[in-house]
Amino acid sequence: MRVSHSIKRFAHNWIKRFSVAVLTGGTLVSVATSAKAVETVTIELGPAETEIHVSDLESFAQTGQVPTRLKLYRSFLTPMLQQTLYNPLDVEPTIRDRFLQDLIGTENGRPLVNMLSEIAPSLTPEAIQTAIGEVEAGANGVTAISLLQALPGETLSLNGAALLRVLSQLGLSHLEQTALSKVLYQELREKSPVPFSGRFEPSIPGNRRVEQWSVSFRDHERDRVIPIDLYWTEFNPGPTVILSHGFGADRHFLDYLARHLASHGLTVVALEHPGSNVDALVKEEGALLPPHEFVQRPQDVSFILNRLEDLNRHSFFLKGRLKMDKITLVGHSLGGYTGLVLAGGKVNPVAVANFCNGLAIGASSPADWFQCAAADAELPPHSLADSRITQLVLMNPLAGHIFGDKGLRQVKIPTLVITSTKDGIASISDQQLRPFNQLTGPRSLVAIIGGTHLSVGDPQNINPALTQVPFMPEHPEEETLPLRHYLNGTVLSFVMQQTHEAKQYRPFLSSDYAQLFSTDQLPIRYSDRLPKSVDRWLANRDRLTHRFTPTFKSIASLLHLEFIDAQHRVANLRRDTLERLPVRPTDVANRLAPRAPKTYRTAEGQSNRESSRPAE
Repeated sequence: MRVSHSIKRFAHNWIKRFSVAVLTGGTLVSVATSAKAVETVTIELGPAETEIHVSDLESFAQTGQVPTRLKLYRSFLTPMLQQTLYNPLDVEPTIRDRFLQDLIGTENGRPLVNMLSEIAPSLTPEAIQTAIGEVEAGANGVTAISLLQALPGETLSLNGAALLRVLSQLGLSHLEQTALSKVLYQELREKSPVPFSGRFEPSIPGNRRVEQWSVSFRDHERDRVIPIDLYWTEFNPGPTVILSHGFGADRHFLDYLARHLASHGLTVVALEHPGSNVDALVKEEGALLPPHEFVQRPQDVSFILNRLEDLNRHSFFLKGRLKMDKITLVGHSLGGYTGLVLAGGKVNPVAVANFCNGLAIGASSPADWFQCAAADAELPPHSLADSRITQLVLMNPLAGHIFGDKGLRQVKIPTLVITSTKDGIASISDQQLRPFNQLTGPRSLVAIIGGTHLSVGDPQNINPALTQVPFMPEHPEEETLPLRHYLNGTVLSFVMQQTHEAKQYRPFLSSDYAQLFSTDQLPIRYSDRLPKSVDRWLANRDRLTHRFTPTFKSIASLLHLEFIDAQHRVANLRRDTLERLPVRPTDVANRLAPRAPKTYRTAEGQSNRESSRPAE
């Protein structure tokens, strides 16, 4: 009886400590809005139960002061949490409604709906959608507090055990990502950095005057209109670069990079994919990411290349000015997938379906869910590869399990992968490092330690609402400025590897050059391979997927990364200790080592040798 009482008391105290973090951390509240019904939230965990008053959360959100009944949760009530609770969620209503309908009406959304019903039986996607509609016209807009208050019933009851399972998986995923960041920071760090000196600086804008044209082409066979922005210079045009944006973005996402490359004489074509751009989220119907986009996107690029070849032959202004034999494609997120397909990657719908059948809430990133649409894609009998694409730059690519275990073996062209360790959309392990390891051609890796999914984008052309989402906070513009300068220089140098100036630009594809732009907020690492320890970790992680549940797999993966990090800490401690010693062990060893016999001259001028016999 005493034991059970102790367990009950422990559970009661423990659940109090995590309950506020649960409610305010974004699992349920972050999707919602305002109104007038729920007054308390009750979390039950076995025999223990705790209660939180919504009015107390509202008071904290408005004033920043911790109410008396929330004193126990003071450590969780941070200024960032206050901002999350207080700020309106500025999401386009059409996009929001399509997202909810996608969850309610599709197979991909069933696991999330099941999880939601297990945690809170009264909280359904329909109830959330109704509550949002009620509070949308309110003075405060859609906030976390207003949504809680608009849900039906005076009390919202949550199943603590089910909630704890999801939270533990979310926590493990976050810890795994943090541990991997530390490992890459150490493993890819230059052991003996050398001051970099180049004869010129490719990150500085060139002296060419840039012309920009905007035009749209209609593909009558597919009934699809594709807009492009063409950046070019009048004299001595250089290589051609294609820019492919990610899901929900547009052709302006990498505008800063397009202008920089064009100022150095390159021809840049930024195209927009009409079925997965920002307009499609608002205007289209059906699934957020239609399966046919996994086929249409590569076809968009090939279609535009055909039209550019026509312009190169017949246009009065562009005749003979476009170099169409060696083209570099720069793709961000879903644009990275687009580039891999054009380079010969083989989509494997069966592998995607098998992976998606075992997806666990909390153990996966949004890109893991988006890729599931590829399982229903109707692939054409012919290949989607385009031989005109001869180099790839993949920024935060969405690839994951779309190509299975062998589908990327055909990608043999030079590829530069740029990954961010705190990417909340496309996980660095599954979506970025795993595909990088499967490439068989020349490859290089740029790791942005602490970077997010949008860090590489143009701050002037990123939807501000996206930077306010709790699970994908973005760095301020001034913090990402050195990174953009680095990308200007590195991407330019990579493109120029297909020209006669390759040797001059080669030094800028190095860890020494990356070090010049590294900051405390965003360290940058460059390497042509994954460290052996990370390579082994990825292989073990894949094996664990087939043997353990997602939770145990994450625990084992985290322990493996922590062991690697511990080895680095021990090595660093040993090195620091040796550097602080007044006498180095190497100096002592040199003093104690036997002296070699030496020749000297006697008083009579005769040569003699020092005896090695002990003195009598």
